[in-house]
Amino acid sequence: MNEIKVVRIYDHEQPAGYRILVDRLWPRGMSKVKAHLDEWDKEIGPTNELRKWFNHEDEKYPEFKSKYIAQLKANPATPAFIKDVKEKLAKENVLFLYGAKNKKYNQAVVLKEFIDQQLS
Repeated sequence: MNEIKVVRIYDHEQPAGYRILVDRLWPRGMSKVKAHLDEWDKEIGPTNELRKWFNHEDEKYPEFKSKYIAQLKANPATPAFIKDVKEKLAKENVLFLYGAKNKKYNQAVVLKEFIDQQLS
């Protein structure tokens, strides 16, 4: 069974799958060639305001998660994104790529949980 995997774009070892960058901003120092992206869905990432407010501060993560989920529910791009991910999962794993240093507290983790719930 194929699944969504959350992968830091800078990691050297990366699993096989359909590669979607889910950051609103392009990762620093990453060339488009090196990224090997299949898609860049920047509109699915948190707004710039929410991203700046969160500032990758672990103690803000629970509130960030709630606010980002609310944004996903209100985002007109979300239904098409969910449909696209579902179609890709029928064929292969889907990788949600992100640039943040923190592998536990970032928007890709929230997005994976949200999409997994929508698909179950």
